[in-house]
Amino acid sequence: MRTLRARYQQSALGWAWAVVQPLATVAVFTLVFTQFVRIDTAGIPYILFAYTALAPWALLANALTDMSAALVSNLNLVTKIYFPREALPLSALAARVVDFGISAALLVALVLAFGIPVSGTWFAFLPVLLAIQCMFIVGLGLGCAALNVFYRDVDPVVKLGLQIWFYASPVIYPVSLVPQRWHWLYFANPMAGVIEGYRDVLLEGRAPGAYVWVAAAMAVLMLLLGYGFFKRVEGRFADII
Repeated sequence: MRTLRARYQQSALGWAWAVVQPLATVAVFTLVFTQFVRIDTAGIPYILFAYTALAPWALLANALTDMSAALVSNLNLVTKIYFPREALPLSALAARVVDFGISAALLVALVLAFGIPVSGTWFAFLPVLLAIQCMFIVGLGLGCAALNVFYRDVDPVVKLGLQIWFYASPVIYPVSLVPQRWHWLYFANPMAGVIEGYRDVLLEGRAPGAYVWVAAAMAVLMLLLGYGFFKRVEGRFADII
């Protein structure tokens, strides 16, 4: 709650920023990729195609950025009070999940406005996809937060990495543009499987393909590695930060 209040206090738009930012990005991409560089989205309106990916991508990018800085930006708490240190990065993620809930509500409204009916797969698989994505973010975010205590250049590395990662994920283009022979490597990126899963469920009304289980396995592995590393070095935070 403290994180949410600090983010939106003295803000004219307040909670609307959770919707305005991804919508503005979608508007730009829709203009570029429908008027200047045409991309085949198999009959799906490009605004739907892009926003279905940008909403979960914004959750990853914003949460990872906030989690990486969570310990360093709260050094007074870390050095003076004992508590489970993972509470700080996890609270940063929780605040971004609230933002995601707002943008996801708009996404559902947009899907319905374009005449795509509600499907039973929504209730069966959307919670699964969100859980997979959050597990991955928790593992990666805890690892980055811990590393940022020791090496402060982790923050700019994360921001640069997210820029590159964005174009290595099917956010603004379909997976069909990736040569088939490279799919095994492409779907080693968990966000590729998660984004395609959201599109399959929301736009096609079908269960996600096998790639989502590859993403799930990668998410579990990242969670174990990130949390294990965080707890191993947690005792040194107060001395170094």
